Amino acid sequence: MAFPEYAQFDGLGLAELVARKQVTPSELADEAIARIARHNPILNAVVRPLYEHGRARAAAPGDGPFRGVPFLLKDILGNLAGVPTQSGSRFLADLPAPQDDTLVVRFHAAGLVPLGKTNVPEFGLLPTTESALYGPARNPWNPAHSTGGSSGGSAAAVAAGIVPLAHANDGGGSIRIPASCCGLVGLKPSRGRNPLGPTIGDIMSGLIAEHVVSRSVRDTAALLDCTAGPEPGDPYMVVPPARPFVEEARSAPGRLRIAFATHDPSGKVLHPECVAAIEATAALCAELGHTVEAAAPALDQALISQAFLALWCGGLAMQVDAVSMMTGRAVRAAAFEPLTWGLYEQGKQVTASQYLLAVAMLQMQGRIVGQFHAAHDVFLTTTLGAPPLALGVIDIHEPDPTRALIPVLDYVPFTPLSNATGQPAISLPLHWTADGLPVGLHFSARLGDEATLLRLAGQLEQARPWRDRHPAIWD
Repeated sequence: MAFPEYAQFDGLGLAELVARKQVTPSELADEAIARIARHNPILNAVVRPLYEHGRARAAAPGDGPFRGVPFLLKDILGNLAGVPTQSGSRFLADLPAPQDDTLVVRFHAAGLVPLGKTNVPEFGLLPTTESALYGPARNPWNPAHSTGGSSGGSAAAVAAGIVPLAHANDGGGSIRIPASCCGLVGLKPSRGRNPLGPTIGDIMSGLIAEHVVSRSVRDTAALLDCTAGPEPGDPYMVVPPARPFVEEARSAPGRLRIAFATHDPSGKVLHPECVAAIEATAALCAELGHTVEAAAPALDQALISQAFLALWCGGLAMQVDAVSMMTGRAVRAAAFEPLTWGLYEQGKQVTASQYLLAVAMLQMQGRIVGQFHAAHDVFLTTTLGAPPLALGVIDIHEPDPTRALIPVLDYVPFTPLSNATGQPAISLPLHWTADGLPVGLHFSARLGDEATLLRLAGQLEQARPWRDRHPAIWD
């Protein structure tokens, strides 16, 4: 049975139809596969179809709240037994995962039906999804522009209506940046909220967080209820939620103290579209009864950038060397993009004392942020410093990271901070430019306080609904 209304529903909406026997999981899988066939030649969002696996899951899905809902896994982490996770790199070719990741087990238990793996930049290093291996993912709002990164393939697929939500992860903004670029909801949970197991405990001293991009706040909240919680051996734990996150998303937030800034931590004023978006959202929050004021934590942006880069490059070098150790593959420049190789070489120069000093410096900045949040429940900015970049602005063939990353410095001023501190942060699609590109609004809260973010997000979604706003490439 054809189901042309498929893309009008979020994930929970599709699951409700399955529960009522108005549509079957297999029919939903067929609808998603048809949309991959229709849109992927332009978007290049799905790089590894898993239709056989997906159809088998659809025939016997889990009994969770997303029973029978089509889904996509990102080509970074999200390991599925027997399927390579290539991370956009030739160096990781033909290495099938030995087992499902804990998160994938929980995705399956939630009832989700994975149908493929999505496009990423090599090793997830960039805030755009462009790689020599896969080619660029293209933004459904304007295919000449970036989807963001590194979860750009997932974001493009969700924004185009291929699936209602998709796996994403975030080491410096990789959930929130694509959500901003593609007009989606993107929550980076608190450090320790979702596990990285069963083998990995930590990547880059706690920078990496796992979750999804979606089109609705309730999908984001409900799936976190399905995946959150520690497993034995986890190096980090966070306070358990007082009640289900999906209940928080439909609850009133009360009167919050919201701070906002229209400049980056170095004091530079943001792109005019970002300033307009922040000012309009601050005004909306005030109309909704919140206490709103211009304020920002007094951070050292140069120190944060320097320390973050040390962890980022050192972490890349660790990952590459770990693969070499486990497989016997020689680490040669020819196996990597020039920019990746430049960052790898830079990471090999980071000493143990420099790495630990970088961790300490970021923790010091985290203390400042923690003190700031003693007086403010939420900090509001835009997710990015400008609207989505055009494709090709970041040159992956430039071997000098200092030169290649110049466009990133002003473009990504906010998102890495929440990775360094471990705080939860969410990007919401509340603004579009005059030429129709999305600009996400970024809200961060205290460590462990996803509840406040989800209550506020649910209120803003109701006040300024985005459900019926769709890109040019849709359904």
